[in-house]
Amino acid sequence: MFALPEKESRAPSTCLGPASTQDLDSNYGDGLERECSRKPDQKLLELYGVGDPTTRFSFNSSHLSSRGRVIKWFWDSAEEGYRTYHMDEYDEDKNPSGIINLGTSENKLCFDLLSRRLSQSDMLRVEAALLQYPDWRGHLFLREEVARFLSFYCKSPAPLKPENVVVLNGCASLFSALATVLCEVGEAFLIPAPYYGAITQHVYLYGNVRLVCVYLDSEVTGLDAHPFQLTVERLEVALHGANSEGLKVKGLILINPQNPLGDIYSPGELREFLEFAKRHELHVLVDEVYMLSVFEESVGYRSVLSLERLPDPQRTHVMWATSKDFGMSGLRFGTLYTENRDVATAVASLCRYHGLSGLVQYQMAQLLRDRDWINQVYLPENHARLKAAHAYVSGELRSLGIPFLSRGAGFFIWVDLRKYLPEGTFEEEMRLWRRFLDQKVLLSSGKAFECKEPGWFRLVFSDKAHRLCLGMQRVRQVLEGKSQVAEDPPACQIQEPRDQHR
Repeated sequence: MFALPEKESRAPSTCLGPASTQDLDSNYGDGLERECSRKPDQKLLELYGVGDPTTRFSFNSSHLSSRGRVIKWFWDSAEEGYRTYHMDEYDEDKNPSGIINLGTSENKLCFDLLSRRLSQSDMLRVEAALLQYPDWRGHLFLREEVARFLSFYCKSPAPLKPENVVVLNGCASLFSALATVLCEVGEAFLIPAPYYGAITQHVYLYGNVRLVCVYLDSEVTGLDAHPFQLTVERLEVALHGANSEGLKVKGLILINPQNPLGDIYSPGELREFLEFAKRHELHVLVDEVYMLSVFEESVGYRSVLSLERLPDPQRTHVMWATSKDFGMSGLRFGTLYTENRDVATAVASLCRYHGLSGLVQYQMAQLLRDRDWINQVYLPENHARLKAAHAYVSGELRSLGIPFLSRGAGFFIWVDLRKYLPEGTFEEEMRLWRRFLDQKVLLSSGKAFECKEPGWFRLVFSDKAHRLCLGMQRVRQVLEGKSQVAEDPPACQIQEPRDQHR
C-alpha cells in the first residue's frame, strides 16, 4: 500500500489516470497528451476518484523514459511502511523491539501444516517436460486440476472447463494482463472504494488503465443497510459521472470477500451487479482470492461461479490464487477462469512474461488434487486459527472502546479510529499512522484504500499469538498516549487450536 503526500497541484491537462498521485513536470507525458483530445474538468473528475498521474508529481531522471519515471515514482512512493518494516523486522530473539507487521494481509498461522504437506515425497518430481517451455496457458495437467478444484469449491452448477483456465504468477499479474487486453490506453474500470489500493498500480503500470472509485461511506440509511454498502444506484451514479466527463469505462472490479471491508456479496447482490454490467456492456473482473478464508460458519459465501446462469458470461472473468487461502503469497500462483476464449488467449500470450516454472506447476497440481488433506486437515485448522485470532483482536478493540467492522472473512478488521483525529483530516490520519510506526507496529491507513472518510484503518490479525499480542499492546500504547516500545508480549488469551495431525 502507498501513503501519499497531501499537497494539491494545478489541474491536469492530459488524459485521466488513477487517483491519489502527485505532480509531474509539465514537460512529461507528451505522448499521452496526443492520446486524449478532451480536457475534462479535474474538480468534477475527482468526485469520482479519477486523477492524472502524468501531471501531478515532479521529479527528474535522464536515464528513464516517461513511462519509466512514472513506474519508478510508484516504487519510490509506495509501501513506505512495508520497506521500513523490512529494515527493522521484529524477531523474538534477534530484534524484540523491531516492527510488528499488522498491515500486510498474509496468513502466517498455518506454516506448520503447509511445510509438512509441501515437503512430502509426492511433491518432489523432476521430468523433462517440467523443465521445458510449457503451454503458456499452463500445463494441461494443472489446468485440469484447477478446473476440478474450482468446480468443487465454487460449487459450480456444471463442471468448469480446463480450456477456460489460464495460470499466471499471482493475481497482480492477472489484473495487469486483463487491464491490458480489455482496455485501450486511458480507459477505466469502476471499483468500489475503499479497495485494495495496489490494484491502482496493477492496472496502470502496463496497461495505462484508470480506476473510477464508487465511493462508499459508513453512514447507514435504512433498516436493511450496513456501513460501506455497495448498491447498483451507486454504480450507476459513478458510471454516469465518468461518462459525462468523457471517460470511457470498460469494466467493473469486484472483490468478494472484499478487501479491506471483509464484506461478502449475497447471490442476489452479485446478480444485480452483473446485470448492471450487462446493461452497460461492461466486463466484470471478480477477485475471489479470499474464497476459502471465510471462517464464520454462519456467513453464507457464494462464488460468482456458483450462479446458475451468468448474465453475460463472455464478459465475466474470475480470479483466484493460493496467496491468501493457502498462505502462499511468496509462491506466486494465480488463475483466471473465463468463458471468453479471445480473452483467455490474449492473457495466455502475456503468460510468457508471467508464467510459473514447471516444477511449481506440478506442486500446485498435487496440492489442489489432495482434497482429503484440504478438507480434513488444512481448512478446518486454518478456519479455527483465524477465528481464534479474530476473537482475540476483536476483544482487545472492544476493551479500548473502538468501533470496527468485521464480517467473518479474510484476515483483517476495518477499524474506526476517527475519534483520534480532532479535525478529521487525512493529514491527521497520516500522523496517527506514523505514531503507530514509531511505536513499532505497522497498520494500513484508510487513505491507502481510497477511503473517503479519514480515520479508518485496516488491522490484520492472521499472525501467531506472541506477535499478535505484542502488536496489540503497542496499538494500545499509541491510543492511550504512551510512548515506550513494548518488547515483552503481555499475557495472551488467544486459544490456538492444537494441530491434531502433528
